[in-house]
Amino acid sequence: MSEKFFEERLDQSEAKARIVTKYFSAWAKVMMPTVEKRQGRIAYIDLYAGPGRYKDGAASTPLLIIEQILNHEKLSRAVVTYFNDNDANKTDTLSTEIENLHNISKLKFKPIITTQEIDDQAEKFFAESKLIPTFSFIDPFGYKGLSLKIIKGVIKDWGCDCIFFFNYNRINAGISNDFVRNHMDALFDKDRVDTLREKIEGLSPSLREAAILEALSNKIRSLGGEYVLPFTFKNKHGTRTSHKLIFVTKHFKGYEIMKDIMAGESSTEDEGVPSFCYSPADASMPLLFSLKRPIAALKNDLLAHFSGKTLTFDEIYKSHSVNTPYIRRNYREILIKLEENGKIRVFSTTEKRRKGTYPAHVKIEFPEVQDNGK
Repeated sequence: MSEKFFEERLDQSEAKARIVTKYFSAWAKVMMPTVEKRQGRIAYIDLYAGPGRYKDGAASTPLLIIEQILNHEKLSRAVVTYFNDNDANKTDTLSTEIENLHNISKLKFKPIITTQEIDDQAEKFFAESKLIPTFSFIDPFGYKGLSLKIIKGVIKDWGCDCIFFFNYNRINAGISNDFVRNHMDALFDKDRVDTLREKIEGLSPSLREAAILEALSNKIRSLGGEYVLPFTFKNKHGTRTSHKLIFVTKHFKGYEIMKDIMAGESSTEDEGVPSFCYSPADASMPLLFSLKRPIAALKNDLLAHFSGKTLTFDEIYKSHSVNTPYIRRNYREILIKLEENGKIRVFSTTEKRRKGTYPAHVKIEFPEVQDNGK
């Protein structure tokens, strides 16, 4: 399966690579000011790196990341890169591809390339090692090697974020398959996956998918990944989920940055609310678009959730947006409408305010919503 993957460059492969590389660039810019003061380093880890190029010659994620580093003088002096694959043919090819990159000698730290299985020893290493600020990408072919212990190990230290990609179809089938029980236990933990097996029995495909994702997200949060953000890839017909990309961070700033990136990579929007889904069929099958009027739902939810409270825009956004599809511009749009309709009071006691803006000195007052008992 992995050989076929690198023979073909699918649209979803390109979207996945764009999400990873865009976040690495944004994350590195956030990290660098602090790292420079400490004369330190940051790192990028790819545990399933592949050969570096598809058979059509297009660069895959490892080369795209290194090219980004080479294009920024400060990053070329501060970033440590580590690439691994369990196939020596792939790592040999990747090594050659990296050596052939233009200006590769600019890197202060030569990329580290290893060939090994991601197993119990790897879990032990990440659990016991103190990492410098690191962005890790975990992209196994299937579910072998994708474990909660690995995820916990790569996010536990300051400045460490992680994104992992997995074949949802294989995990969906594997949950009820005793032959791969140990792999499912490694991903969900034994007690949680046993409960999940009972919960999903008889559920529709969409509810089953939601239950699996919720179980995985809740477990990751219990390990210290406070913010978990999934992105869905559909099959070529747009009829069902094929893969999931899951981002994990301990900080809201990282969550917000990735949310904006994933929103931009979504193939559809409904009233400006991104789907957080990439479907090759969306361009040709508009009936697959959502018709749930999510903006109206956001308006009503804000009025109820913040009933009787006075907050700043950032306080509203940070406390409400987590685990929702809404991004910053959705909140601004709704607050402008609520203000125009006299549903909220917006004021500042310190500075003049430009209409339609919500800077830090501006307060937003929500009226008390009366409970009518219904």
